[in-house]
Amino acid sequence: MIEADIALKITTPPGVRYPGFVGIAFRSRPDASHYDLFYLRPGNSSSADQAQRNHSVQYSAEPDFGWYRLRREWPSVYESHADLAFETWTKVKIEVAGRAARLYLNGSDKPSLVIDGMKGEDLHGAVGLWGFTNEEAYFSNVRITPAAAADLKNGSDVAGSWEMRYGSDAGRMDATMQVRREGDKVTGAWSGPLGQGRAITGTWRNGYVQLSFAGEWPKESRQGAPGPVTAFLAGWIDGDSGKGRMRVEGRSDGAWVAQRKP
Repeated sequence: MIEADIALKITTPPGVRYPGFVGIAFRSRPDASHYDLFYLRPGNSSSADQAQRNHSVQYSAEPDFGWYRLRREWPSVYESHADLAFETWTKVKIEVAGRAARLYLNGSDKPSLVIDGMKGEDLHGAVGLWGFTNEEAYFSNVRITPAAAADLKNGSDVAGSWEMRYGSDAGRMDATMQVRREGDKVTGAWSGPLGQGRAITGTWRNGYVQLSFAGEWPKESRQGAPGPVTAFLAGWIDGDSGKGRMRVEGRSDGAWVAQRKP
């Protein structure tokens, strides 16, 4: 667990809109080349634009999964709104367990942002106080409380046969997936409500997978018009199980879980 009080003062000229950036990095490598990050943007919190308000607290995993990529590939999943202000102390608490992390603000027992399946591949590392240009970042009462290490390790292989379950805002789907891997390239076939034997392509990185396939949105669905769709999956394989996010472009968004078949 990581706790701190954070405050931010921007130093841009009057009239220049600057929402600010201030946060806490964790699982950082010694050279800070890779790290996970929660950060606050107080200037977005009270914006008249609802989309900007939703960019008040954000998660990223540098350098491969910055805010721009996450926002484009998984809208609304890695950021949310929170009540923030400039030049005001904000109490921050970060709970990290395995591949999940939660951000709590100002003593609330309800998280402002929940990340289930962090993008960073490191399972341990340093904590860093993170700021940006054109601002003064202040940190106080920083405290780090170690937690028991989760029984996880990187490198689990995606190759094999999988039973899949996808729960989304458009309903549940059950499917099977047959996957092969050669180096960091993944191929295979998906069979389920989106079609039978649909060709899968994707990548593998130390146990993290990103997959996509073309399918057909089922005509019996009560949500979304039938027709061609593209599905995207991303998540972690841990031993004989896996889970992550799945998005059927223009139709649904949700989470998937999988179990390797014997």
